[in-house]
Amino acid sequence: MSRVCASILQRASSYTSTLSCTAPFQYTHFVGFPSSQPRAAHQCHFSSWGNVTSRSVLCFTGEESGSWSQSGRHLSTHQDLDFQLSRVQINSILRSNEQTVSVPEFDGRGLSAVKKFESNQLAANTPNEDRRSAATCLQSKGMLFGVFDGHGGWACAQAVSERLLYYTAVAMMSKQILEELEKCMEHGRAVPPILQWYKHHTDFNYRESASLYVDHLRVFWQELLDTEEHGEGMSPLDALDCSFKRLDADISLEAQVPFSNDLMKSTAIQVAFAGCTACVAHVGTDRIHVANSGDCRAVVGVLEEDGSWSALPLSQDHNSQNQAEMERIKAQHPPSERDTVVTDDRLLGVLMPLRAFGDVRFKWSHELQQSILASLEPGVDLDSLNLYQYSPPNYLTPPYLDVAPDITCHQLRPQDRFLILGTDGLWDELGNEEAVRLVGEHLSGIHLQAPVSPSERQMKLGQMHELLLKRQARASPALDTNAATHLIRHALGTGEYGELCQERLASLLTLPEDLARMYRDDITVTVVYLNSDLARHS
Repeated sequence: MSRVCASILQRASSYTSTLSCTAPFQYTHFVGFPSSQPRAAHQCHFSSWGNVTSRSVLCFTGEESGSWSQSGRHLSTHQDLDFQLSRVQINSILRSNEQTVSVPEFDGRGLSAVKKFESNQLAANTPNEDRRSAATCLQSKGMLFGVFDGHGGWACAQAVSERLLYYTAVAMMSKQILEELEKCMEHGRAVPPILQWYKHHTDFNYRESASLYVDHLRVFWQELLDTEEHGEGMSPLDALDCSFKRLDADISLEAQVPFSNDLMKSTAIQVAFAGCTACVAHVGTDRIHVANSGDCRAVVGVLEEDGSWSALPLSQDHNSQNQAEMERIKAQHPPSERDTVVTDDRLLGVLMPLRAFGDVRFKWSHELQQSILASLEPGVDLDSLNLYQYSPPNYLTPPYLDVAPDITCHQLRPQDRFLILGTDGLWDELGNEEAVRLVGEHLSGIHLQAPVSPSERQMKLGQMHELLLKRQARASPALDTNAATHLIRHALGTGEYGELCQERLASLLTLPEDLARMYRDDITVTVVYLNSDLARHS
């Protein structure tokens, strides 16, 4: 059994007793594995949830042993674990959420800079806290793609994935089109479609809140109509910036207003108290604009003249590894808080991403938070809403968090072949260059091997054997037609020499739900293939 499997078994044995006690809730993105801090269980309270997770195809040996937590979830012991998954079972797990969409080169309004896109998700949390979105702007030009990484539950990521692209599309519309939308609403006529969505069959929608979301989107375009300078609509850069900030403000407002519908009220509060990071790309005919808030990431794959692949990052992670971001946050608070604003690489020692939607625990005053929670119906169990009576330490001068995105504009070039959008679960395991190389070689089918260097010619036999194993691993044929699945497979299953290790992959995919999040994160990937011919003619 590999070191990975042995480590997991050892971890499983000690983890059961850890989970039997009550642990404080932390709004955290856990990076890497294993983590020493148990994570609070988040359960879905909507019967229409339909996500497929790896737990549905796990194999167990004999009778399940272990204990049951107070929430009713089974806590595993090492007797439960069985890492013997067949290749068919592994493929079934990895491919259950994959999506491939071809885009017409000409859609009646103009040429498209996107040829097709491929996407996939693999859950570690139960349910998955990641979300993804993809849509064509029907009343303006371009396509929108987003990946969203939830924390403190999945509620915020769900709401943002449904709504943010609408806000961005509306902001880019001309005043004339917005006036037509408003007339249709006023007279009860069908409203022209704003987006053509590309949904996967497992995607979930907040149907109960749809009317509220439409009402607030309408207020947004009404305010744009009242702005004299709106004219032909915002540029993609301004639209992305405005939509991020406006949606976050609406999420905060919705949690504060009274509702006659208890379900809508509890949903609005769940969304606001949970949080999510977001990375959204608008792909136009000649430019890509990327707006990022948090630690998701966007990277362009560039085909160099010599046939090699290089990575061009279009976003920066907002976490403690970003020194400019650290200085920005510290400058917003008194010098006396300089050592407490970020501790243990987390905001106030709790939150790993330093920008995010929702997370009103880090934005509202103590008084407002307590007032909103007290406004819930008597007898409402906060645990049932994924809300926890938790106050960050050293909470002296809020807000400590905002959603304002960093926005990058990139002029498309013929050598720009694809764009990778991924949540941090991918980037915890793969670097930018490695991810681009994997997709590039998957796309071209050509695995370039650098010539043997003079120093390599002096290798001993064992070292040369190791080099040959690494080269053989790079030249192995791809197992997946979907590049997003290809990335996820390699992120979890790469062995010592870069080869795909079936045992490692099986061990990580068969972990029970109470252990999986300790060894890997939810992963969401979208790979957008760019029309290089269009860039060449431009």
